[in-house]
Amino acid sequence: MPETPPARRSAATAVCCLALAALVVALALTVTGGGTLGARRPLHAWYAADALLFALAVGLLRRVPARRAGGLVLAGGVLVAAVGLLAPPRTSDDAYRYLWDGRVQWAGISPYAHAPDDPALAALRARAPELFPVGGDCAGWDERRAVGGFCSHLNRPAVRTVYPPVAELWFAGLYRAAGGWGVRAAQVGGALLAVATTAVLLAVLRRRPGPPGRALWRAALWGWCPGVAVWAVNDAHVDVLGALLTVAGLGLAPTLAGRGRAAVRGALLGAATATKLLPALALPGAMSGLLARRPRPRDLVLPLAALAAFALGYLPYVLASGTGVVGYLPGYLREEGYDQDRIDRFALVRLLLPDRAAPYGAALVLLALVLHVLRRGDPGRPWRGALLVTGGALLAATPGYPWYGLLVVALVGLDGRWEWLAVPVAGQLVYLLGGPAQRPAYAAALVAVLAGAALRRAVRRRTGGRAGPSTANRRRAEGVRAPGPGG
Repeated sequence: MPETPPARRSAATAVCCLALAALVVALALTVTGGGTLGARRPLHAWYAADALLFALAVGLLRRVPARRAGGLVLAGGVLVAAVGLLAPPRTSDDAYRYLWDGRVQWAGISPYAHAPDDPALAALRARAPELFPVGGDCAGWDERRAVGGFCSHLNRPAVRTVYPPVAELWFAGLYRAAGGWGVRAAQVGGALLAVATTAVLLAVLRRRPGPPGRALWRAALWGWCPGVAVWAVNDAHVDVLGALLTVAGLGLAPTLAGRGRAAVRGALLGAATATKLLPALALPGAMSGLLARRPRPRDLVLPLAALAAFALGYLPYVLASGTGVVGYLPGYLREEGYDQDRIDRFALVRLLLPDRAAPYGAALVLLALVLHVLRRGDPGRPWRGALLVTGGALLAATPGYPWYGLLVVALVGLDGRWEWLAVPVAGQLVYLLGGPAQRPAYAAALVAVLAGAALRRAVRRRTGGRAGPSTANRRRAEGVRAPGPGG
């Protein structure tokens, strides 16, 4: 293939930079004036414009020379993350709860011991006017009147925290670093985590076999994603920490030699699960192909390391609060419709099964995906199995919170299967438009995923399977030993 002339390479880079600049400007306008959760209508057009510019910028990035792509991806990731800092949270108030849980911990109290409106914490509330405003009519979209009569930025002030222990440690660190920043400290923390995830993705992708830097554009699927600016930075959702730990566990752990690789990977995935629970869905990907050969004792290292990290995270809180560490999780699941008495989820499964059978149908779908990954998954690309199980679980559950999809976006950055971005997009549509959008949004996402898989299969068939390096070569390049006879 003839080499691309330097002038054309420079032009491709310049056009990509222009598209990226347009994306950053559009995101800035979205964050500063595009609406809030209390006035959602302006967000519809802004989010659509952001998505189109994101697709354009990433498409143009693929034409940028590999030696320039990495720096451009990282610079763009920094700009996209910085945009989220331009305004206080506009579509979620969860970050206020983070700072409250951090404040409670620095006061020497377990965050699982009391609800925010507990009279025992009245003195602590009085010293936190940024979380419990004094005066005013308490009419803002992110304000509500608690049972005790005071105004609160915290949602659900009458219930104990729902967050796992690694998230609580993060909240304690945020509060300690906040000073007079208030909720901005959580946003800055989200921005740092988002950029760190982009950097880890670039480090992993540089090690891919094939022409140097060919896969670096995939990191932009995370770093330039509008959802990162909104969900991870402006709204500061702790899911971004779980995404970073998962990417590090799946992508960087293989650089270690010997059996320590499995232990480190398991520990990182266990810590990710102790951040937001959802990364537990990545564990089958980390054990891809396990059932395709004879099991070995060392196969237990990874799940045991994950379990140990998860348990150690909970240990100090269990000692302080006992079974109270469960917090509001059971009530949250009931509230969100994941029980048999109030079915508001599993919208696609309910097309085929009665409402009461829908949770069991969704569980069977998830089990089938896990078994498929354990039996046929590629251990040289554990992120692919993790993406299949995580994305499939969200398609089965059809949640209404788009930031649950941050883990999917990060896994897409590792794998490059951009069609899975339709899943968090569906969550965003449900969040903006409500229940009527749930079934059509997730149905469209499922069609997009299936169409993407069919298209890739057709391309492989047309090229005779020459779309990329062989599995054996890829495993050797990534330091994964292919199983020989007898495992």
